[in-house]
Amino acid sequence: MSADVAAAEQLVVETKVTRAPVSSAQRYGAAGVLVAIGLLTIWRFGIHGHHHEEARLQLGASHTAHVPHFSLPAAPVAWGVGVVIILLGLLWLAVPRRRFFGALMGLGILLFVFALICWLASASSFAFIDIVGLLFSSIQLAVPLILGALAGVMCERSAVINVAIEGQMLAGAWAAALLGTLVGTTAGLLSGALAGALMGAILAVFAIRYLVNQVVLGVVLNVFAAGLTGFAYDAFMQPHAESLNQPPLMDPVKIPLLGDIPVIGPLLFDNIVLVYITYVLILLVDIWLFRTRWGLRTRAVGEHPKAADTVGIKVLAMRYRNVIIGGAIAGLGGSYFVFQVGQFQKNITSGQGFIALAAVVFGRWSPRGAVGAALLFGFASALQVTLSINATSIPSNVVAMLPYLATILAVAGLVGKVRAPEADGQPYVKS
Repeated sequence: MSADVAAAEQLVVETKVTRAPVSSAQRYGAAGVLVAIGLLTIWRFGIHGHHHEEARLQLGASHTAHVPHFSLPAAPVAWGVGVVIILLGLLWLAVPRRRFFGALMGLGILLFVFALICWLASASSFAFIDIVGLLFSSIQLAVPLILGALAGVMCERSAVINVAIEGQMLAGAWAAALLGTLVGTTAGLLSGALAGALMGAILAVFAIRYLVNQVVLGVVLNVFAAGLTGFAYDAFMQPHAESLNQPPLMDPVKIPLLGDIPVIGPLLFDNIVLVYITYVLILLVDIWLFRTRWGLRTRAVGEHPKAADTVGIKVLAMRYRNVIIGGAIAGLGGSYFVFQVGQFQKNITSGQGFIALAAVVFGRWSPRGAVGAALLFGFASALQVTLSINATSIPSNVVAMLPYLATILAVAGLVGKVRAPEADGQPYVKS
């Protein structure tokens, strides 16, 4: 049996993909995008910016003692940032190395966002714009995306496409609201995870046992979850809201010592319990996937299921377990909405499961990459709120679509050519 295990470990040495040379379209297209972003920054925030106003920024809430704050000239900052972004585009044009693409594009977008924040701060009626508060909101909005993305990574590393993240989150939210109201917060969290796991089990059975097309199956499960939770909400949850739809709100829990660290403490260590559970799950999934025998076997199943079966790995059982665990994590993500809002509403997840699925692709099927992508989309959502308050001249419909626009641009523009697990989406029939 030890020989089989050793052979199994050899299977998980992932196939190295030779980087294709950068084409002329990619070279000039990416450079053009960066130059266009730089010119837009100069034109909108520099030439047509607030020339006589300063950007007033602070690193913490106003009521916090000794909050660092500073002021910057908004228009000159926009000019400087725009020039730097243009130079990044020219650098890509001169040195078109694929490994630099994501870093250059990401830095360009980050600089553009900084110029945007300075422009907002110069136009805001508030004394200062709180950068830490903006980042805190980003983390809060990213938590369900992170949990959904981790669920997607768990499933797709096992070669099962999980389009049903939205339905798993929605089922978890409904169960968390019901059991949270009847029993309490802990029972709500457990029931949310259980409901997500049940949806994951349905996905696993139909995808693995009955070989149903996994993309179509995921869409059907999303519609099924939306219809079932909507019916249950209308039938008995809404008429009896006080007794069936009033889960307790989670109060923030400050971690001693860590919560007192300036700037970082309030940002990371003064949150609700579910946020800390998310921190733990990020570490566990990453360690589990790349530092344990289970993770080695999971990657073998996702890359070469037939070879894995040959050396004694139970391919189907591994897929069942991982898909169900992934569903449980997504169910926890759904329960987050309920304990933040204090009640369940129809379609409360509002498409966040699909954004989480995009984070899986954007993060290249890696837990760390998926978390980074989810944080990016969370920041876009937080920026949407800031824009709606401080930039009333921008049409509200444009502001509302910002998170989804960021998702499309990130997946289409930043990811480039990526490689999914070799057997992703392919059913396996034991011969």
